[in-house]
Amino acid sequence: MSDRFFVFLGGLFGFWGVAAAAAAAHITGTGPLATAASFLLVHAVLLVALPAVLNAWIAHRGLMRIGGWVLAAGVFLFTGDLTLRALVEHGLFPMAAPTGGVLVMLGWAAIGTSGLVSSRL
Repeated sequence: MSDRFFVFLGGLFGFWGVAAAAAAAHITGTGPLATAASFLLVHAVLLVALPAVLNAWIAHRGLMRIGGWVLAAGVFLFTGDLTLRALVEHGLFPMAAPTGGVLVMLGWAAIGTSGLVSSRL
């Protein structure tokens, strides 16, 4: 899949983040939905910027791509579960949010490590 898909996911997460922030402000108040909104907005910026970093060849591209995909999956699970719990009082599945959180951490670790590994591998 093209690196441009990261931009699409970033836009999707940004849209979802703004919608979640508005819903948190007007419907549910602070709590899980506000947390989901913050996560979505922060990680939307990362996903939109990721292709530029990949094309600059300043990090190991394969490891950075893997990190991006793992992080995107984690953000989807974590924020999807929080959003559903806040709005319909039922999550995706048991342990979806913690699983997503661990994936986000692993994704960030892979992205960070990609800067230490030679980009010529």
